[in-house]
Amino acid sequence: METLLHPTLLRIERERLLELDLALTREWLETDGLGGYASSTVLQCPTRRYHGLLVSTFPGTDKRHVFLARLEESVHALDESGIGPAGEGHFPLSMARYPDTWHPQGHTTLESFELAPFPTSTHRFGEARLTREIQMTHGSPTVLVRYTLRGGEDELELRVRPLLAYREADALTFENVDLHPEVRYIGTTRRALVLQPYTGLPPMALALDAREGAFEGDPVWYRDIEYKVDHERGYDAREDNFSPGLFRIRLRPGESVVLCASLETPHNDLAGLWDEHARARIERAAAAQTRGAAQLELGADDFLFRTRSGRLGVVAGYPWFTEWGRDLFLSLPGLLLARGRVAECGEALAGVVPFLRRGLLPNIFGSTPETSHYGSVDASLWFARAVRLYEQAGGDSALIASTLRPALVEIATRYSEGTELGIRIDESGLLLAGDGKLNTTWMDAVVDGLAVTPRDGLAVELNALWYFLLAYLEELADKAGEAREAKRWRADRARVGKAFLERFWLTAPRYLADTWKDGVADARVRPNMVIAAALEFSPLSESQRADIVYRSELELVTPRGLRTLGPRDRDYQGRYSGTPHERDRAYHQGTVWPWLLGFHCEAYLRCHPATRRSADHVRALLAGLEAEVRSHGLNHVNEVYDGDPPHRPGGCFAQAWSTAELLRARALAAAAEKAKR
Repeated sequence: METLLHPTLLRIERERLLELDLALTREWLETDGLGGYASSTVLQCPTRRYHGLLVSTFPGTDKRHVFLARLEESVHALDESGIGPAGEGHFPLSMARYPDTWHPQGHTTLESFELAPFPTSTHRFGEARLTREIQMTHGSPTVLVRYTLRGGEDELELRVRPLLAYREADALTFENVDLHPEVRYIGTTRRALVLQPYTGLPPMALALDAREGAFEGDPVWYRDIEYKVDHERGYDAREDNFSPGLFRIRLRPGESVVLCASLETPHNDLAGLWDEHARARIERAAAAQTRGAAQLELGADDFLFRTRSGRLGVVAGYPWFTEWGRDLFLSLPGLLLARGRVAECGEALAGVVPFLRRGLLPNIFGSTPETSHYGSVDASLWFARAVRLYEQAGGDSALIASTLRPALVEIATRYSEGTELGIRIDESGLLLAGDGKLNTTWMDAVVDGLAVTPRDGLAVELNALWYFLLAYLEELADKAGEAREAKRWRADRARVGKAFLERFWLTAPRYLADTWKDGVADARVRPNMVIAAALEFSPLSESQRADIVYRSELELVTPRGLRTLGPRDRDYQGRYSGTPHERDRAYHQGTVWPWLLGFHCEAYLRCHPATRRSADHVRALLAGLEAEVRSHGLNHVNEVYDGDPPHRPGGCFAQAWSTAELLRARALAAAAEKAKR
């Protein structure tokens, strides 16, 4: 089997791995380019119900399912001499938590963990070392695990027992009589088999590529596996996994074997399949190292995926989000445009146009418009901004004219006429949406049927985006030489701009109100005003933008992003923790969101000259977030952080718009410095 050298972007040594509380917070992620993934901690000990080695959707559902939960592995001597300095007969490689105990204790043999180009664990026993490498194949719901024995002189036996969850990713499973324990072998070597524990779920294939090894049937349930993070988050945290048996594999020093789990027919050359995908991954990791933001670059690609129809989309976050419209349009500029992948951005934007319904784009995408959820006012407005940034990056003018601009016109027309979600314009042309119970902005937490942050009426970022859309349509009409159309949008834009300043601008404190309803402006300090200050088309003056940036840096900016509420406010909550209801109450009441920092940086650069100093200021603001890619969700930035120091991470360990806005802000700083030169 070919040996491939690769760069290492992150390596964790034994002494840090033995700090269990810390190691169990560090999570890796592998993705298949189809929305599926493999994920666990660096100890390979699951702490969430969402952890698994094969997590995927399948035809007939948009919900991810955990099929292969984990592998229980151990190394055994083949004679009485044993292995290791004390002559032990066997060593564990894996790890799991049960009530009041860890079993097995694979961390005791773990020497190091490396992240790139795929998660690699090295276990040591005496002179021998065994490495486990995990990678998902791009474009297939398939995970490959390669084991390599190095050092020592003796041949050893590796035992690998697959444990199955076979349930929806956000559910739990328990021992039951409905499970079918039978396996069907493929061929005569007992190295490939198919199982289908439940009739309503697809079959899974397991296959082994080894010189000598076979599967041995031994059906058994593993009961009361505990998930530490689920328990901390206030959820049920125990489940049972089923194992149909185990692979017994003989390994010589210097030899590798590959194990495969797949929802498709297994490849007949697993070693070749490993090398084929590994080579591309190694080249990508090496290229990323040359660009200065290697871990961010590698992490960004995890969010890009293809639907079964071939449409290019963005997974909003791992491990529980799928594709969300708002997140998609906010993320495309950073994930693609900031990295020079302009054509792909155009493809993704064009791909959502068939989902446009009555001016709305989905809040949550399904396979079709009929299976999608339309519950967001701002998804369509963020789409408009993404189209503008695509155009500025050199996007296809013919695509904009034929497909994207007509979609923008439909959005603006429908919003003006009135459509679902309470969307309509008031007498001044400003955009009204929602009601006391319907939360339609990104601050959408609901507890006991009531919005935690009710923002019905006029919301500042919605109206800033509404102004942006009208101004952009005016510019597109001007470029097309359509004077009458341009005049129409110009009049609407001017009317909205005047009303925006009258309703939202707070003269004495010199920042924007968050909402306006029934003649009352909500003057609480929230980050939505920063979005308004960052947008290219805005009724705000440069000095007004600067005042908002000042207020943001005074009360909202942290090393991890922007707080959702100023800490002086009586409703401020500085910790995102506790039960689901407690977390939802804190979600937008002080909790820090990293993606907002990108808009703060953009607003800062719009009201400061393009100089090395301004670029350095932005880079200093981003430094705290950039360090996060090595801390928790490896190669990734979390969804949220506590508002209070030390700003503990929370939510998803890998969030698309967190990574995207960090990449975009980096690009903005680089452009500002280049402009000065």
